[in-house]
Amino acid sequence: MKGIVLAGGSGTRLHPLTIPTSKQLLPVYDKPMIYYPIGTLMLAGIKEILIITTPHELDQFQRLLLDGSQWGVRLSFATQANPEGLAQALLIGETFLGGEPVALILGDNIFFGPGMGKSLSRTQQRSGATIFAYEVENPSDFGVVEFDSSGRVVSIEEKPASPKSNFIVPGLYFYDAEAPALTRTLEPSPRGELEITDLHMIYLDRGLLQVEILDQSQTWLDTGTIDSLHGAAEIVFGIEKRLGKKINVPEEIAWKMGFIDDEQLRAQADKYLKSGYGDYLHSLLG
Repeated sequence: MKGIVLAGGSGTRLHPLTIPTSKQLLPVYDKPMIYYPIGTLMLAGIKEILIITTPHELDQFQRLLLDGSQWGVRLSFATQANPEGLAQALLIGETFLGGEPVALILGDNIFFGPGMGKSLSRTQQRSGATIFAYEVENPSDFGVVEFDSSGRVVSIEEKPASPKSNFIVPGLYFYDAEAPALTRTLEPSPRGELEITDLHMIYLDRGLLQVEILDQSQTWLDTGTIDSLHGAAEIVFGIEKRLGKKINVPEEIAWKMGFIDDEQLRAQADKYLKSGYGDYLHSLLG
């Protein structure tokens, strides 16, 4: 399975912060936002990842992330000229995917929690599509999942005025190799976008959609607004200070997954000798 991080968009809800740079390059406490979704894909065992961003911010991502070899992965880059829907990422990345299944994650979504890696790895063995459900207080801002009395998914509705549940679909989706072809059958919505919800409904209608509810030990954070960005940084800060462990550090994940060895981790730690980030990486080696 290959991975795609969609890190495009104009970030207008975060202006003026995002006038000079991409939203996904802003810090969430001690790391650039883009580190979190990349780390999530790495936890799932994915080593080939495509970063999709805007043409005018491409060089910033390349300067930060390089080719991924420092983390034992291979990073490729592509651009989305106009934000024409989340599902468009599957068309932009079709050549990169080369007929392989894909995990698509949004660049401003943060996932973490015990057993997250094992949970995500299991989805690679399934056919069809697997998405997740997460209970929130403001479901109208997202795609909402409706369940029947037996817990089966009945519908998924994009940003409904009257949501049928408090369970929303966060920005992490696993698809089989058919996803790009199915995306090509979608019609743009009234807002001119290829809606990811419409793709999920195709899989649902075919009986090929699985929805996993994230349990209370697993956390999802959206960082699309000023308040949610600030709140996410506070949550990450609090957890890291309380546990003495960092969240979604690509170097640490790569080392624990066996993508890099001790010497490669030490080399990465040495790059950050004057920061707490480097100290943390050195502490992993004992």
